[in-house]
Amino acid sequence: MRAGVAILTEKGFSAVGVEEILDAAEVPKGSFYHYFDSKEAFGLELIDAYAGYFARKLDRWFDDTGRAPLDRINDFIADARSGMARYRYRRGCLVGNLGQEMGVLPEPFRKRLAAVFRDWEARTSRCLRSAQGAGEISNHLDCENLAQFFWTGWEGAVLRAKLERRPDALDVFAAGFLAMIRTRSDGQ
Repeated sequence: MRAGVAILTEKGFSAVGVEEILDAAEVPKGSFYHYFDSKEAFGLELIDAYAGYFARKLDRWFDDTGRAPLDRINDFIADARSGMARYRYRRGCLVGNLGQEMGVLPEPFRKRLAAVFRDWEARTSRCLRSAQGAGEISNHLDCENLAQFFWTGWEGAVLRAKLERRPDALDVFAAGFLAMIRTRSDGQ
């Protein structure tokens, strides 16, 4: 599973064959087919595993009540930026990568990927509501829409950082998002 995530976050699903994943994991083909009926079944399992991993990561940052809510979002952004830098911006987000390939992927992936994004948005929305409760952003802001906006923009920034192999897009999006919600909270 780890080898699959590593390869697919760099190359995508349709560009990678089962053999490449097995070679990277040093696993014989028979072992793969003992656990998975097909590459599609493996891909769906990878989505679920990545979604669980990433949900725990978001909870670690967004539920840290020892930090101000907007600082929690900044902490997540800094961690994600650091993770991309660790791999020299060659790896992106598995869910974002697969979403970009949706035209050539099996249809069951669509529902699974959309559910993952909705989960991330719900977790982000809770953090933004905490920011409202702390007076960091206006109570008039729609946290669900802001969370959706965040993930739409963030995934685009991850794509561009991977494309350009540098963090500029991550930094521009993060600064713009935080400035936008803070400005709106000031009534401007």
